Amino acid sequence: MNARTRTVLATALVLGIAAGPAGPALAAAPRPAATTPAYSAPDSEALTAAIAGLPDASATAALVRISGSDGRWRGSSGVHDLTSGRRADPNARFRAGSVTKVFTAATVLQLAAEKKVDLDRPVRAYLPDLIPAAYAKVTVRQLLNHTSGLPSPDFPGTTVEEWYANRFHVFSPREMVADATAKKRLFPAGTQQNYTNIGYTVAGLLIERVSGHPYESEVARRILKPLALHGTSFPGTDARIHGPHNRGYQRMTLDDGSTGLRDVSVWGTTDGWAAGDLISTTADLERFTKALFSGRVVRGPLLEEMFTLPDDSVRDYSTGRPAAFSVGLTSWKLGGRQVWGKSGGRWGYNSGIGGTRDLSRTLVYSVNSTDAKGQDTNKTVLNLIVATFGKPAAV
Repeated sequence: MNARTRTVLATALVLGIAAGPAGPALAAAPRPAATTPAYSAPDSEALTAAIAGLPDASATAALVRISGSDGRWRGSSGVHDLTSGRRADPNARFRAGSVTKVFTAATVLQLAAEKKVDLDRPVRAYLPDLIPAAYAKVTVRQLLNHTSGLPSPDFPGTTVEEWYANRFHVFSPREMVADATAKKRLFPAGTQQNYTNIGYTVAGLLIERVSGHPYESEVARRILKPLALHGTSFPGTDARIHGPHNRGYQRMTLDDGSTGLRDVSVWGTTDGWAAGDLISTTADLERFTKALFSGRVVRGPLLEEMFTLPDDSVRDYSTGRPAAFSVGLTSWKLGGRQVWGKSGGRWGYNSGIGGTRDLSRTLVYSVNSTDAKGQDTNKTVLNLIVATFGKPAAV
């Protein structure tokens, strides 16, 4: 991959990997015309090369599943852990990060289909005790497509070392929302787009209020159990990944003052909650992606919410580029086709799901990145995206 391609794609695919705001380079692409060429069979040589050489400085393992009308490809590389050096488990569980948002969005859309939630109704109508009058005009849809104008709450630390020191801190969703809504809005609701976790934290509380059940049990009842996603779970306050998993590592300053890799497999995720705490497998996420895109999770017209971007007047708050986030998903233009999906990052783990609307090609990956929440997208992820879908459009 040349430097130009890497720079363009990195700008686009950083979305959802970092917890904070990110600016899309590839967005608002029209749905591909009927003349778009069909995919050929997955390029096994290019895909094998994309994940070859692990572990290296940027990643210790990679798990990949590709499917589509022209065939499928499965691959894994790297190690289970750096101490033993044994091969990575292709069926391992991992932290899926912001891929959680797709499950949360789908659950809200199911509630909307049942007339329990109105996407155009202010969130304050459902959570009057939590959403103050300053945010009275924010609608449910605006929460889900990142146009609410809600700022992020404050967290204890800005560096990875500070976050590591607080890795077992238990964050309260209600307290995070109260902290965020006590601040001045970033912009009037619906006028700009700013990717953050806070809208989905509110959405998790909305699910609980409307359903009368804990967020985790409601998503499990509606999605995990019907799709038999047996390797997918919500950890709650448990900082461990239960079941088989490849160890995650993060480059940081160590206790002796040197820079090196620290095992970060055990790390609490309550700061992410409904926006980013899911644990899953590539097989489960592939099954979920196919079911979602084919209308078996969200049915009828409401599914279009996940494949519809805000209108052209809505621009990214940080960059001024066109909005790239729909309800739950992100849009990219790759290989001349529109690709929809979601990436995620937790310390030690990058993950992603994606595919064309017609499911002619899908990709699910987990890459054990050594800087999973850094500004630069992992090179193994970049190479996988290009090998699967093709190069991005020029910016």
